[in-house]
Amino acid sequence: MTDRSEVNYASYLMVDELLELQQPRSQPEHPDELLFIVVHQASELWFKVILRELENLIAHLQAAETVKALHTMRRVNALVRIVSGQLAALDTLPPQRFAQFRGHLGSSSGGQSAQFRAIEAMSGLRDEHFLAVLHEQEPLAPVVQRALGQPALQSLFLQLLDRHETTLELLYLGPGPTPEFLLAEALLEYDQGFQLWRYLHVQLVERIIGPATGGTGGTLGARYLQHTLKQRFFPELWDVRRRFFESGASPA
Repeated sequence: MTDRSEVNYASYLMVDELLELQQPRSQPEHPDELLFIVVHQASELWFKVILRELENLIAHLQAAETVKALHTMRRVNALVRIVSGQLAALDTLPPQRFAQFRGHLGSSSGGQSAQFRAIEAMSGLRDEHFLAVLHEQEPLAPVVQRALGQPALQSLFLQLLDRHETTLELLYLGPGPTPEFLLAEALLEYDQGFQLWRYLHVQLVERIIGPATGGTGGTLGARYLQHTLKQRFFPELWDVRRRFFESGASPA
């Protein structure tokens, strides 16, 4: 049994091992390559936490535990803001400096992030275009396969409303904010936050390599990313607003 007194900050967090994971490939080392690596490695760490929280969210939705699901969504939304915010560090990378070490990236591309694809799949992307992109990278990573085997968040939320004998329309026509209403808004915030991350990513790519330039690894770069701005995890939560105003309904 390990003596707790032997555990300290460095050993608990495995700091020495962690700091050895940044291995710039440019020779001599380009001064900006470390920043580029750290931002992407940090994103992968946050993706790992987001995936864990989405698994918790699915369990809460399946058990119709609205308050627990709402608490989890608050954390997920905070994590998405962190991932979006750290992109600002790469805004300091001018295109001419990125070009100086871009060739060392080989075939790597952000679109190859298995954890990011798993987040998209677990959140609800299952359309034909998304699945086609996934299968371009076969064999699918286990984390992506597990995500595709999970029910989409939107369907789970609608099932939760059924168990509480309510509907989206009733949530927005009711006399006050119920826990289910607050959860619906938290899910919508997640959709918005993820879209903001996509938008900031598009802007970053265009700022560094231009809007028409292909991405690393032979990808479509900003052109593909622009397409993803149309993707939504919870189309029903957006559409209920249209139905609400088209019907001329007014809240109780």
